[in-house]
Amino acid sequence: MPTHVSDEILDRFRKVTAATAYSGTWRLTPPAGQEWFASANYQLCLMRGIKAFTPGKMLVGRAQTLRYVPARPDLLKITRRGADSPEYRAMAKCGPNDVLVVEAHTFDDYSCTMGNMKTRQLWHNKAQGLITDGAIRDLQMILDDYDLAVFAKNRSPAGNLPFLESFEDGGAINVGGVLVMPGDVIVADDDGVIVVPSDRAEEVIDWIEEQEEAEEYVIGLIDEERVPPGTYYPISEEIKDRFRKWKSERGE
Repeated sequence: MPTHVSDEILDRFRKVTAATAYSGTWRLTPPAGQEWFASANYQLCLMRGIKAFTPGKMLVGRAQTLRYVPARPDLLKITRRGADSPEYRAMAKCGPNDVLVVEAHTFDDYSCTMGNMKTRQLWHNKAQGLITDGAIRDLQMILDDYDLAVFAKNRSPAGNLPFLESFEDGGAINVGGVLVMPGDVIVADDDGVIVVPSDRAEEVIDWIEEQEEAEEYVIGLIDEERVPPGTYYPISEEIKDRFRKWKSERGE
């Protein structure tokens, strides 16, 4: 079930890379009592086909979700509600520690889900940025005026019609082949976009922080002994226990 992830935990995620977040997420096992469901693991946490269009910008925050569907004339009577349209409802939920995540899920690489005018609401709300498996337009204006981090499948001058129309906010979505639930933690940098389930976020960041310390310990062993990295890496539980004992002896 979705769990509220605190700002404190988000700040801890801001100190790690997407690569480390990937390592901490894919290794998760099913919760106690759900071992029978082991085939549905957490390895689908890296979005495919999504690129950083704001190189050097890291993006960490809670996901707020929006889903587009194929456009059709009769659909517009339902979705075109001005400020109460699905995309504006989704952006209204975004605050300083939130990320708008948009499912386009389309065969067309050039239809845009967001542009300069719509993303102005994200800027007003001080959101962290946006991610979409559709295209983004007006990118330079978004960069110059709003300073948002943007991750998308493509960039294009086109709008959403005739292929796409925003339809639903606040639901489960599929972006880049990854399930995204409202409240999930997004960790994205130039390497890619990782989705951390909200109810396992604290567990993941605890593992990451210990793992990074253990890696520094292993680097010290490799350098001191002048041995190949494979002597100690990947880090086994035996080496991890050795690290914990070393740390305890130092009073840490």
